[in-house]
Amino acid sequence: MKCVAKDLASVPSKLQLLVAFAFAGGETLLPKGVKLSADFSASFKGEFREIKHTDAASGPCARVLLIGLGKQAEFDAERMRRVAALAVQRAEALDAARIAVWCPKAVSAAAGGARAGGTAMAEGAWLGGYRFQEHKSKPKRGKLESVELHGDGADFAAGVERGLAYARANAFARDLQNQPANFMRPRDMAAAAQKLARGSSGVRCKVLGPDALEKLGMGALLGVAAGSAEPAQLIHLTYTPKGRARGRVALVGKGLTFDTGGISIKPAGKMWDMKYDMSGGAAVLGVFHALAELGCPFEVHGVVPASENMPDGKAVKPGDLVRAMNGTTIEVLNTDAEGRLILCDALSYVVEKVKPDAIVDLATLTGAVVIALGHEYSGVMTRSERLRDELLAAGEAVGEKLWPLPLADHHRDLMKGEVGDLKNIALGDPGAGASQGAAFLSYFVEGVEWAHLDIAGTAWGSMNRDYVGGSLGSGVGVRLLLRWLETRDG
Repeated sequence: MKCVAKDLASVPSKLQLLVAFAFAGGETLLPKGVKLSADFSASFKGEFREIKHTDAASGPCARVLLIGLGKQAEFDAERMRRVAALAVQRAEALDAARIAVWCPKAVSAAAGGARAGGTAMAEGAWLGGYRFQEHKSKPKRGKLESVELHGDGADFAAGVERGLAYARANAFARDLQNQPANFMRPRDMAAAAQKLARGSSGVRCKVLGPDALEKLGMGALLGVAAGSAEPAQLIHLTYTPKGRARGRVALVGKGLTFDTGGISIKPAGKMWDMKYDMSGGAAVLGVFHALAELGCPFEVHGVVPASENMPDGKAVKPGDLVRAMNGTTIEVLNTDAEGRLILCDALSYVVEKVKPDAIVDLATLTGAVVIALGHEYSGVMTRSERLRDELLAAGEAVGEKLWPLPLADHHRDLMKGEVGDLKNIALGDPGAGASQGAAFLSYFVEGVEWAHLDIAGTAWGSMNRDYVGGSLGSGVGVRLLLRWLETRDG
């Protein structure tokens, strides 16, 4: 599907379908020359997500699709994304090949301005048409070929370009997430990163295999991978800006391409969803999909520890001890708490080799965060108020909301070991499982500004918001981190 920005001075012509909007209780916002019947206009109330279509009474468009925006005071960028997605989906249902979406100044202003409105509209339009059909023997081909987004001048057009980059990056991450686990093994994730780097100016990629990981002393990552026939991989992407970098940041994503739980095996019910345990890694790769196109003032490093967690005879057993790259010894009391094990080596690697100013990691780390926050908020845990506030603002702006959870000294104390330095789960039932996971990771980022995002509830299975949600992957984290990099004060 081709999606382009157009000015409001460019009146759509020779189109099968025009998409127009109306606020609740307001008049229909149409381009000059397009008229609807009085009866049809009177019947449309403008409630949020209300949809009706009719033949145009006059003008250059054969049909007009009206979508309600709800009350003007309640309209925002998130609602813009949703109505733009609805426009594309209904156009597909009406077999339209070429459509125009008319976004007058009042609509983009309510969404945050011309640039913010253009970004949100492009995100919604592109992601509203997302489908994962790679493995369908008879995929359904959409008839919609071209979408014109008409808005307020150069700022709107710039917003559309940014929104399309955000959306394509999110869709890239979703494609990685949605692959069956036998098509997205650690080696496949590494290959996707290498291919991405080959096609992106300013992005480099290196992949470390088991021999290199052993030399680095990554016993935690290698321990998780020991029960799998698939060798562990450490993916390291680097984006270098054209000018002088304003600073150096690192993004670390959990890349557990399938998680059986290991010897502490999971119940069989819905275990197939554990292909999504690499969603943090997918988000990191998604960010790099857009960096070269959007540009970024920071040197950005993306590190993804990729492995499987399987219950082979060589697998780590409950009670075994592993040694992380930074020398910390860890009692593995539960092999299903493996995400923190692969992440601790990745974080140690970043601290020692990259030496960033700030680190953000993303992981489908705990079921506890789902109990605490459900499927609509990701948890954020950090001791940096500045980083917390930056990430909260970025999440709010893109519709990927975060909620702060505590990270206190007593959470860190719970993770201290008896035989080793640390243990990977707390004994007894102290609760606060999401905070425990973050507390464990905090031992591997000493002295660096760091935040942990637990996306176990939001990576898949969230409510349908028209452009995102449902049983497949959401690509959560991609747009949030892109926004954070764009707005961060280095």
